[in-house]
Amino acid sequence: MVKEGIESFKGKKVLLLQGSVGPFFKHLAFDLQHVGATVHKINFNGGDWFFSSRDAINFRGKFEEWPQFFTDFIEKHQIEIIILFGDCRKYHRIAHAIADKKGIEIGVFEEGYIRPDYITFEKFGVNGHSQIPRDPAFYQSLEQDEFTVFERAPIGSTFRYAAWWATLYYFYSALLYPIFQHYSHHRPLNPFEGLYWIRSVWRKQWYRYVESGIDSDLITIYKKKYFLVPLQISTDAQIVDHSDFRSVEHFLEKVIASFAAHASKETWLVIKHHPLDRGYNDYNIFIHRLAEHHNLTARVHYIHDQHLPTLLEYARGAIMINSTVGLSAIHHNTPLKVCGAAIYDLEGLTYQGSMDQFWDESANFQCDSELYKRFEGYVINHKQINGSFYRKLKNADLECGIFWSLV
Repeated sequence: MVKEGIESFKGKKVLLLQGSVGPFFKHLAFDLQHVGATVHKINFNGGDWFFSSRDAINFRGKFEEWPQFFTDFIEKHQIEIIILFGDCRKYHRIAHAIADKKGIEIGVFEEGYIRPDYITFEKFGVNGHSQIPRDPAFYQSLEQDEFTVFERAPIGSTFRYAAWWATLYYFYSALLYPIFQHYSHHRPLNPFEGLYWIRSVWRKQWYRYVESGIDSDLITIYKKKYFLVPLQISTDAQIVDHSDFRSVEHFLEKVIASFAAHASKETWLVIKHHPLDRGYNDYNIFIHRLAEHHNLTARVHYIHDQHLPTLLEYARGAIMINSTVGLSAIHHNTPLKVCGAAIYDLEGLTYQGSMDQFWDESANFQCDSELYKRFEGYVINHKQINGSFYRKLKNADLECGIFWSLV
């Protein structure tokens, strides 16, 4: 879909379901209509309604009524393409299954596989549902133009924009709950969402103070002596849908227990909190108790806002469920063990043995840099769009503020 460009939607009947928080899908609808598509939109809650045009359709029924409502809608309007953000949301799963059975094309947006300058847009599904080839031989046989990456426009920081859109989205979702009272979200719809973002800013400053100096220690005293564990957001589909872990806590239990039993006594375990989860969760007490239980108090460290590329460069290895940090680890030639369903978990890019074996055998793992260059280039050219869901790029030729393709 990325390679074909937005003009490929000309003359098509398109249905938009839930988008990212903010006006991105509203602007996308305008762009699709501008190229000649017929566009419909379904809202599920007050946040969707606030960021949609007033001609959008509101689904206010019970969840068990959704399959029939959706089926009737796509048949009535002869929908040819469905576009949604995140294919693991409960309403989207139902829609995806029905659309796929009927042969309707599906386009899925997601946060960028390659960040910060891209967003993801794939046919059928993303992450664990992605149809990106998993065979290294596919990438080794690519022609040069298939993985050559052209210049892209830099995005810059989107934090304050995302915070503002999220605050509005959750406020209107809570405010209009009586109208959409049957709606079930993948996280609590709190009208005070802005307070979490304020707490996030406060915590960032606090951690900057209490963790002062840990950066220099890691790149000097503990250089190549620590394993980095970047955490996911607690509600991330990578945990809930694309891994065998029940939660972040469950993942931490497994990692720390494995580290205690199999890692060299001279190594550290450095656990890094996800910056977008900073305002919601704090695992300090939980990690401390686990470390204490395994007699690892001096060897397990919990950090927050240190520079990731630097951490990866000086780490002995990294272990994670599935994160965009994984591609950064591969870029820095840091041995990587993936514990979830990641598109980059290929032989030659990541360690393929067990977690218990990884602690010792990571020292002998070497990433195939040529395979990585080909894989990354292919993903950017075929699955990524230069832009952001939360702020518009300057000089973008679309209302939604992205460059659909630079190829």
